[in-house]
Amino acid sequence: MFVIDYMTQNPTCISKDITVSKALDLMSQNGFHRLPVVDSEGKLIGLLTEGLVSDSSGAKSTSLTIYELNYLLSRTKASDIMITDVKTIGPNDLLEAAASKMRSEKISVLPVVDHENKVIGIITENDIFEAFIELLGYRQAGTRFVIHIGTDRVGVLGQIADLFSKDGISLSKMSVDNSRERGIEIMILANASCADFAKKLEAAGFELTDVRSLPNE
Repeated sequence: MFVIDYMTQNPTCISKDITVSKALDLMSQNGFHRLPVVDSEGKLIGLLTEGLVSDSSGAKSTSLTIYELNYLLSRTKASDIMITDVKTIGPNDLLEAAASKMRSEKISVLPVVDHENKVIGIITENDIFEAFIELLGYRQAGTRFVIHIGTDRVGVLGQIADLFSKDGISLSKMSVDNSRERGIEIMILANASCADFAKKLEAAGFELTDVRSLPNE
């Protein structure tokens, strides 16, 4: 899984000279919460967020009237308050690397830049959540089997896949998780509604932790 597959491509960017009030209008009109700031060549030089605007203007605690506050924002440029030490990620980096960087840096967004530091995308924590949901096939119709393995066993994936294959059931998702409580478990998502196949798995000596039809929404 790569960043390029889940990022928003060609995101809206702003120049450092745009006023904060105009930047906020852009965010409001498009449902954004942050905007990359770029130079004339499209290279990243900063990041402007709603949180920055709020903190810098004192919007939550100021004694200014709404008119005075709007006037202040119309006179303030993005370059005056933007973050300049912006954490970034590359389009061909692993999605896991983006998630790890967000977590370690305690941030929720990463501009995606090419080798010239030009902004070509943006990825947020919501994109990471979406990728996780897609990876496990949560919205995909079918039947999900969670098979308890316990400890590592060579060839077990092949044995399980062979059982489904012999019944003509195609598989769309497969993952392995080492649960703290239960040890190794294998998640299989079959394309068909085949909850009754659980009996064949059990007859073959496999212990099932869970069987359910998807989607759950």
